[in-house]
Amino acid sequence: MVVLRREIGDVLRDARQRQGRTLREVSSAARVSLGYLSEVERGQKEASSELLGSICDALDVPLSLVLREVSDRVAVAEGLLIPDTVPADLTASFGGPADGGWARPRSELAPIG
Repeated sequence: MVVLRREIGDVLRDARQRQGRTLREVSSAARVSLGYLSEVERGQKEASSELLGSICDALDVPLSLVLREVSDRVAVAEGLLIPDTVPADLTASFGGPADGGWARPRSELAPIG
């Protein structure tokens, strides 16, 4: 069974680690206690939408991309095919890849089974 809070935590931790940042740095920037952020990353606490927004701001990662990554992971766990749904014109309006270079390659999101 997929636990949404664990998937959210994994995506947030992956983003933080790719940036080479510590829990302390991100918790300070997000104005959340280090312990609470750690629990969110480990999937032990459910982050409110406001807290999730603060963490994403601190990581300089759009909330929409975090939620998309989580959605993709859940779909993979359910054995579903994940279409690339970001229109090319939207990607171009950001001046580069829509994922900002932090999302997982689509090849890792193939259907299971």
